[in-house]
Amino acid sequence: MDADDTRNSTARFVLEDLTVGTHAHGFGLTEAGQTFAFRVRGSTLRVEVYRADLDVDVPERADVVAVGERAVNDLDLDDERSVSAFVRDTLEAAEPVDRGAEGLTLRALLNRIGSAIDNIADTL
Repeated sequence: MDADDTRNSTARFVLEDLTVGTHAHGFGLTEAGQTFAFRVRGSTLRVEVYRADLDVDVPERADVVAVGERAVNDLDLDDERSVSAFVRDTLEAAEPVDRGAEGLTLRALLNRIGSAIDNIADTL
């Protein structure tokens, strides 16, 4: 089973990587199968959800479709379960990013066109 099959058949929150501590960070999949990354800077946890057709290892700012931020003042950043639950809750409250036409970079546009061509080629 390849990664695309796993994403489509798994309808649950998954943390693929989690580092706890003062500068906690990690990444994973949302319940909808979209990739996300999070990090703690100062007293704030920030979660970025990336577009569904993302096929690059390092996303750009234009690839972010939703963002969630919450204060971590009362969170035990050394406890994996607490951080995981906090990230999941922050994902649920993430707000869509509206960039308009200005947020679409040439690379993002070419990646989307490439993904569409790959999808068409797979169906042939």
